[in-house]
Amino acid sequence: MKQATVNIKNKRATFDYELVETYTAGIVLTGTEIKSIRQGKASLADTYCIFEKGELWVRNMYIAEYFYGTYNNHNVRRDRKLLLNKNELRKLMRYTKEPGFTIIPTRLFINEKGLAKLNIAVARGKKQYDKRQSIKEKEDKRSMERAFKKY
Repeated sequence: MKQATVNIKNKRATFDYELVETYTAGIVLTGTEIKSIRQGKASLADTYCIFEKGELWVRNMYIAEYFYGTYNNHNVRRDRKLLLNKNELRKLMRYTKEPGFTIIPTRLFINEKGLAKLNIAVARGKKQYDKRQSIKEKEDKRSMERAFKKY
């Protein structure tokens, strides 16, 4: 039985932030959480990562309650631990100590082994004029595609 591919993206990430470096991390989940993710019922909107006691945690990630779950269902916005090796954690911690840098999740997916993975990126916030430039480039690209479709 082939399972449907799960690919949940944080669309605001590339608009609000300039991505500097990306990593793929595992996530510690409960049984009902992974079942909800496999159904595609998760969101990365307004999600960010934070260090606590040398460990990296993802905050505010929404995973809907599992429909067939019982009283043992999970909390939808609980903090979830990310799994990275020590060198990656050290490098990320160095980045976060610098002003202007943050760690944000960009994509949640299920790998070929059936494990949930989270792509995270070290990001620098964009200024308002950078956002306007991004919008202008997107509109120009869209108008070019429309022009080519006519002919």
